[in-house]
Amino acid sequence: MKYSRISIGGISMFYRECGSSEKPVMLLLHGFPSASHQFRSLMPRLEADFHCIAPDYPGFGQSDAPGRESFTYSFDSLSLYVEKLIDALGIGKFYMYVLDYGAPVGFRIALRRPQSILGIVSQNGNVYEEGLGKKWEKRREYWEHPDEEMRKFFESAFAPETIIGQYTAGEKEGSIAPDGYSLDIYYSKSDGYAERQNDLILDYRSNVALYPEFQKYLREWKPRLLACWGRNDPSFIWAGAEAFLRDDPNARAVPLDGGHFVLESHDREIADLIRGFFAE
Repeated sequence: MKYSRISIGGISMFYRECGSSEKPVMLLLHGFPSASHQFRSLMPRLEADFHCIAPDYPGFGQSDAPGRESFTYSFDSLSLYVEKLIDALGIGKFYMYVLDYGAPVGFRIALRRPQSILGIVSQNGNVYEEGLGKKWEKRREYWEHPDEEMRKFFESAFAPETIIGQYTAGEKEGSIAPDGYSLDIYYSKSDGYAERQNDLILDYRSNVALYPEFQKYLREWKPRLLACWGRNDPSFIWAGAEAFLRDDPNARAVPLDGGHFVLESHDREIADLIRGFFAE
């Protein structure tokens, strides 16, 4: 594994990398409230077949977190910086693995450069209304009435117990190591974290508004798509995985017995599914 930094538009972006540059690129796009360390177990399992690259978005993990006065924390911004990273690293065509926030980031890139996408792995990376679990009802209320009271309420999303729950909900007892969520909790204590993450929670409404465009992309371009889904995820429910089959004849949906971060407990199985699916 190699760990690197690159300046993108004056922002130092961190990324981890493994596998031969002669292999096809697998771009791994992380979710909330995490960073590229989500892929620490998966990447070594894929490096024989892929050149794996996993960045931390601006404001996440080891990448710079510019102040809100100089940087707009929106999904458009995150996707544009990942796209600039793609160009800076000279990546042409690539596969992408999208998880949680990685889906709206990655699918925005797919809309702008569909010819670059070799295939998609969506692990609880939702682009359908029916994939939104019950917790999104409160978020819709926030999107419609974004006052300070609601903004304060959503600071609970960054509480340690909430972060731990995101990892452990829907998983067998004792199956989740504390490494991932402990690091996420550490990052959540950084200066300005709550404010920039709250901006993204509010901006998530822009992702839902784009769902029809994401679905149109799937119908028109029909990418090879593997939905590896933690079927016990309360955030992005199994119906969101099944919905891919409606729009993309080249999609396959596989339920896994785990939660939102099912990669934490099923990294070997997911790696096997990826290799098998894209080798077909």
